[in-house]
Amino acid sequence: MSFYPICAEYGALPLAEKFAAVTEDDVRRAINGTTASPEDFMAMLSPAAVPFLEEMAQKANKLTEQYFGKTIQMFTPLYLSNYCTNRCIYCGFNTTNNIKRDHLEPEQVEEEAKAIAATGMKQLLILTGDARTKASPEYLESCTKILSKYFPSISIEIYAMEVEEYAALVKVGVDGMTMFQETYNEELYPTLHPAGPKKDFHFRLNAPERACKAGMRVVNIGALLGLDDWRKDSLLTGIHAAYLQKKYPNVDIAVSLPRMRPHAGSFQPASIATDRDMVQNMLALRLFLPRVGITVSTRESPEFREQILPLGVTKMSAGVSTEVGGHSQKGEKVGQFDISDGRSAAELCADLKKHGYQPVFKDWQCLDEHYGEPI
Repeated sequence: MSFYPICAEYGALPLAEKFAAVTEDDVRRAINGTTASPEDFMAMLSPAAVPFLEEMAQKANKLTEQYFGKTIQMFTPLYLSNYCTNRCIYCGFNTTNNIKRDHLEPEQVEEEAKAIAATGMKQLLILTGDARTKASPEYLESCTKILSKYFPSISIEIYAMEVEEYAALVKVGVDGMTMFQETYNEELYPTLHPAGPKKDFHFRLNAPERACKAGMRVVNIGALLGLDDWRKDSLLTGIHAAYLQKKYPNVDIAVSLPRMRPHAGSFQPASIATDRDMVQNMLALRLFLPRVGITVSTRESPEFREQILPLGVTKMSAGVSTEVGGHSQKGEKVGQFDISDGRSAAELCADLKKHGYQPVFKDWQCLDEHYGEPI
């Protein structure tokens, strides 16, 4: 069994009507329970839960400190290539967008690695567009071998792969995988993804599970808030995370909460997730899944990221460039999207400490001989 039957079952429900039917008693019962069911999660995401956000925030803060302490994991992305064969209408890498395409050669990958490592970062997320001719599995393996000399933890956010391909990357040092389903609305999905390999809803939906089977240490999922009603996609994201957490207890399951940002292209969000919506989403997720990691990226402003620190977030990016070679190369480039928080790693660290949080650069080291000496 895969997650698809569960996704399809929820997709067939009149979710808007169900959210509207939630009562304040349903919300109180969900908040005060020792565990939360999917129905409780729905209640806490509903409009009826809005008057209870402060109560939810206090419990979310307590659970987050209980399971994670006052710590924030630090990471930064490295874009290897922006060539893409998809036509995702909301993405700057859309193959029809007239942007300068770029691709890092091995010596350029090493330059980027040195530039990022000099900032103190130890956790790296490597990204590519969906173009196997430019960023093949073999290319990713060779890049990982270079990057492993500088970073003890390397995650990927690339195209969906087969189990064997993920396993090959695990073998050379990749320990984490991020896969955004973008939207769990199967009917809407083809409109947003009119052409390219990403058009296959099922193959993408099952990619996180294939990564779990391949031996990834961390698997991170999420929906891009703004493509469909945020409550529906947040509900399915949480239920997907719960499914993976229960089926693969040896894998750390995490969730990212990205919102739409300006990008090359003309797509406008179909649904706006406000700051309050983001907070409610995070609180409900924390109360539903106390052990799940929650990532908030530089899509959000410095002020907002600092305000939500106590509410459930466990991982943040810093020193971010969404351009290929953006850490070491100068020149006119186009990123995948605009960021809101331009703080460096050192600046974010200083701000986290001011709020009583410990920035964590490294909490894991694989000592297998294939990955070289510990950093």
